[in-house]
Amino acid sequence: MNTLFPIFVKAENLHMLIVGGGYVGLEKLTALLGNSPEARVTLVASEIRAEIREMARQYPKLQLIQEPYHPLYLSDKDLVIVGTNDKAVNRLVQEDCKARRILVNVADTPDLCDFYLSSVVKKGDLKIAISTNGKSPTFAKRFREVLEEILPDSLQETLDNLTAIRNQLKGDFVQKMEKLNEITKVLR
Repeated sequence: MNTLFPIFVKAENLHMLIVGGGYVGLEKLTALLGNSPEARVTLVASEIRAEIREMARQYPKLQLIQEPYHPLYLSDKDLVIVGTNDKAVNRLVQEDCKARRILVNVADTPDLCDFYLSSVVKKGDLKIAISTNGKSPTFAKRFREVLEEILPDSLQETLDNLTAIRNQLKGDFVQKMEKLNEITKVLR
């Protein structure tokens, strides 16, 4: 049973650390900045891919530190994502995060994760996160592709219209919810 509690994080209000500058670090950084381009991110790695260096030129809030991981890099960090190809380093970062009560995700190691990164469907302001409880990121990716294909691009117009209607509704919370439920019944 999937007991994960899904949330959407305002990454631009956090200082995030990514440990790892290889392919996995690139993948996690791309996902993070693709969803939250204003996120403040520090990436630490002994080696950093050229693609990551290019991203640093495009994202002024991305800081690159080409050095081995050290626990000092956890100072003032709110969330950590680890993606090195060294299992000992990955475990060390996870243990250091636990000691400091910092939430951590260790790529491809569900047992060391406090949270998982989801596959994300984006259509304007609509964002749908997909989780397989760490079982199969590949399935989540394929399911995301299916949803992206079947969801119409006109969803943003629908969301904008519903926002305008909600802003014009009178009454208390319950009355507004009942009216919005009535309006959106057609979406079933």
